[in-house]
Amino acid sequence: MHKLHFFPLGNADSILLEVNAGEANEALILFDYAHMRNADDESDKRCDLEGLLRSKLVAKKRTAFDVVAFSHLDDDHIHKAGEFFYFRHSSALQSDSRFKIDELWVPAAVIVEDQCDGDEAIIQKEARYRFKEGKGIRVFSQPKSLDDWMRKNGLTWGSRKHLVTDAGNLVPGWDNRKTKGVEFFVHSPFGFRQDDNQVVVRNDDCLVMQATFYTAGHLGGDDSRLILSADVKHEIMADIVKMTRKRGREERLKWDVFKLPHHCSYLSLGPDKGKDETEPVEEVKWWFEQGTNGAKIVSTSWAIPAEDTKQPPHRQAEATHRKRALALSGKFLVTMQEPSKSKPETLVLKLDNFGVTIEKESSGGASALLTTPPPRAGSEL
Repeated sequence: MHKLHFFPLGNADSILLEVNAGEANEALILFDYAHMRNADDESDKRCDLEGLLRSKLVAKKRTAFDVVAFSHLDDDHIHKAGEFFYFRHSSALQSDSRFKIDELWVPAAVIVEDQCDGDEAIIQKEARYRFKEGKGIRVFSQPKSLDDWMRKNGLTWGSRKHLVTDAGNLVPGWDNRKTKGVEFFVHSPFGFRQDDNQVVVRNDDCLVMQATFYTAGHLGGDDSRLILSADVKHEIMADIVKMTRKRGREERLKWDVFKLPHHCSYLSLGPDKGKDETEPVEEVKWWFEQGTNGAKIVSTSWAIPAEDTKQPPHRQAEATHRKRALALSGKFLVTMQEPSKSKPETLVLKLDNFGVTIEKESSGGASALLTTPPPRAGSEL
């Protein structure tokens, strides 16, 4: 059994994966960290991310995450990370109150990007330190700029290639869901895209993955799949679909849970917002049709507005996604609306033989099952 925790952070991302939850081989994997709540504002309904994660790790007697992945360096994915984690590169950022990172995952753009500051600079320095050290890091894609950076820093490709994973591959160490409980297939970033543009575009060069959780077990049910799409726009999503289908790997586009890109932005569906709905481009439409019966679409965002807005979430995109969820007999979920707009709480999805079910996590950390679907039939891919 596994659990996915989606935190109410406004338009910001942090997702905790509890792999083999409660078992001896449990792993804690965190995708992004954005502690956005204003503690001085009593009306701020965003959660205390730092406090929630701290409580969970302390309760589990853990001092480290197995993996922390930063999909890219935008503030809504890294806010206050410099205050929470233990960083190897600086003694000033090390204390018993900080939580360690066994393995850091970053796109190559994090290594090569110029002019970082604040939390961006802290994460970049840590990534560069670990990459130079040759351990405790996984870098995704090998653009020419990474080769250039290595040469400038006295590193050779041969000495660091074991730390780099390109799109179209499974992440080493997490490439057997039967033994680890989960495996990660990398969809993006594309090294050649950065070569063509010669500059870092964070939303285009961010991490996109399919996580496949082993939930078949003795009942013979199907495994559960999560799409982690960071902030990619429709052009990148279309490229992912075209390349994956060209290689006959359609199973890597299937999903039971889809974490929407960029807080339910219409630009992750197509170029035009539309009047009442956003019309997705052909490839993106096809990808969303690959959801299984009862699938969940999750928008890590503010509540969906009734009126048009410049910034996401966009009501037109929500209409498109809600229609897709309905067609799949599933659910469209918004982190700042679960279970209600007045009191949003951590959205916890449980993955087991019965598929994906929604749980309500109490303040004491215990979970109560809210929905229980019938067992799924299926076979492994």
